[in-house]
Amino acid sequence: MKHVAIIPARGGSKRLFKKNIRFFEGKPVIAYSIEAALQSNLFDEVMVSTEDADIAEISIRYGAKVPFMRSAKAADDFASTTDVILEVLDMYQALGLFFDMVTCIYSTAPFVTPQKLRASFGIMKNKGFDSIFTVVAFSYPVQRGLEIHDGKMRMIYPKYKNIRSQDLSTIYHDAGQFYISKVDFFRKSHSFWGDNTGGIILSELEVQDLDTETDWILAEMKYRLMRENEATKNYI
Repeated sequence: MKHVAIIPARGGSKRLFKKNIRFFEGKPVIAYSIEAALQSNLFDEVMVSTEDADIAEISIRYGAKVPFMRSAKAADDFASTTDVILEVLDMYQALGLFFDMVTCIYSTAPFVTPQKLRASFGIMKNKGFDSIFTVVAFSYPVQRGLEIHDGKMRMIYPKYKNIRSQDLSTIYHDAGQFYISKVDFFRKSHSFWGDNTGGIILSELEVQDLDTETDWILAEMKYRLMRENEATKNYI
């Protein structure tokens, strides 16, 4: 069974310039994704998909392969992660390389570890899932969410008005770190999500968007805390 790790890293990030190679706790943030993939020993190929020469050079320095550059179409503001993954798989296929499994690891995911990758792959295999990815619980029950109309507050779901927060079910959202899938499933669904998809629950300490300067500061603080006191993980 051949398994490829694809790390998408577009050079044209809008909010934080070239954030994929910005230094995070002493090294380019993309290095964390590359090193986690390599150290997991799960993959026959660890590659970075980019159109940017600087990102390609740094990725190769940290051990990833950049066997081809991303096309202009897959690097524009409208290209999705799915577009990038499919392009990479197609380009490998044109070179005579075929993979059974694909893992997408985001380039700004310093909280990814080899242990998480191995555990996720093991759960996917043991449970017979088509795919699996990381999730985190919303920090406040979304059932108690509010909206404003003409300056007046109203509940989005009024039926939950008198139900205690602790009695509401936990709802999760995508943690935006990594996604593992069977290639056949991904090609058919054009998604890492389906009816037979598993989830890896992360704590809030292990999750942080990296879109603003404040995000970056918070992420570095969380990273230091995580290193000092490893967060408890639960898997579903």
